Amino acid sequence: MNEDLALALQTLKNSGTILYPTDTIWGIGCDATNNMAVMKIYDIKKREDKRQMLILVENASAIHEYVDSVPDLAFTFIKSAKKPLSIIFQNAKNLAPALIGDDRTIGIRVVRDDFCKELISMLGKPIVSTSANTSGSPPPVNYDSIDRNIKEEVDYVVKWRQDDTSQSSPSDIIKFGEEGEVIKIR
Repeated sequence: MNEDLALALQTLKNSGTILYPTDTIWGIGCDATNNMAVMKIYDIKKREDKRQMLILVENASAIHEYVDSVPDLAFTFIKSAKKPLSIIFQNAKNLAPALIGDDRTIGIRVVRDDFCKELISMLGKPIVSTSANTSGSPPPVNYDSIDRNIKEEVDYVVKWRQDDTSQSSPSDIIKFGEEGEVIKIR
């Protein structure tokens, strides 16, 4: 795992993209503060509409660095979530402009996967996480189900957990409404 971490980190620092396992499905990622790298991911996914992508952070306190205001209820949800949970927050900041939607929102997940946590810690910045598929195709359930073209287009493919054949699924996604109500997106 250490060699994989070092190579993935070098790729991220050089504005590259990686294919990597997360606490949910395999993802395509990059440094979430590097706009050029984010645009590469849109190209790999063949996304023309620039739909937003999530970012992964290593702990809940890091969320404050990337959004203006975090509702206290968000931390309650993060702590009590049984499965990985992504939350859409208002007023994103300190991220690549291509990641932030016209409505100034960003989806953030506190990652549970040890590889991802260590990589984010080493980079000192969040990592983009978007499913390892082209736009409109179903997300991969494991490494073997990732399209060959995706594997060829990223700058580095992480070896860690490639042999894991268990079926994975995307995270739950919620956001908070104007009155503080919880809205389930997925």
